[in-house]
Amino acid sequence: MSGVAVGDPRMGKRRAGGPVVSTRWRQALLVVAGWLVFAGIWTYASNNWVNPFILPTPAKVIDEMSLIVTTGELFEHFQWSLLKTLAGFGCAIALGLPIGFLMGRSRWWRAFFHMPVTVAGNIPGITYAVMALVIFGIALEGPILAVALISMPYIAINVAAGLDGIDRGLEKMSHVFQRSGRQIARHVLVPTVVPFVFAGVRLSFALAWKVEAITEVFGSSNGVGYMIRQSYDRFSVAGILAWMFFFVIFILLVERFVLQPAEKRLFRWRPKEATS
Repeated sequence: MSGVAVGDPRMGKRRAGGPVVSTRWRQALLVVAGWLVFAGIWTYASNNWVNPFILPTPAKVIDEMSLIVTTGELFEHFQWSLLKTLAGFGCAIALGLPIGFLMGRSRWWRAFFHMPVTVAGNIPGITYAVMALVIFGIALEGPILAVALISMPYIAINVAAGLDGIDRGLEKMSHVFQRSGRQIARHVLVPTVVPFVFAGVRLSFALAWKVEAITEVFGSSNGVGYMIRQSYDRFSVAGILAWMFFFVIFILLVERFVLQPAEKRLFRWRPKEATS
């Protein structure tokens, strides 16, 4: 008798996989439907409610995006924005990690850094952008400094919060069983702190992009923010929206192909939640 017998494990796998696939298809269809509804409302508003010069249609914005790609401006200016963002973000991590570690492990250092970190995290990003412009002009250092200053407090605060969440009883028990400092760090400290660090990195990276673009709008000779300002000077709303959507696409790609895989890899030790 051919086929899959009753009770064959493969049948269970197929049955278990079926609903998952259908759920993914439904989610994808809902996303597509949502974007189509958004584009329809936008088109109707542009043709009936607002002057098309003020609110160009999606087709006009798509044409502008195609022109930006074909002329090579997208890759030229996006690479500069990415370079400045990553450089500033690297400086923020280099400062935020040790400051957060000291705040989480020592009351003295917590009292020392608490006020400066809190103040730095509450200063508006536009203030950093203007300050960087005043200090460095249109040089590369301006956006890098602004990104580092806006990102560092969130990384430091999340690292300190992660260290505060460590089970002190488990740490003491590890010392009682004569575990080495390396073993305690690997099996107790790191698994507790990593989720907080990842959350801080994800939040601060999103803020870094915004501040970097604002800094380029105020004063820069390249980058996405610079091109947004150029579109503004030409009264090109389609150009502004085109560069904005390139930002949106980039963030979605980073979320889907960088952050989500990194999250799954870093937290693969966690027990998987039961699916309904």
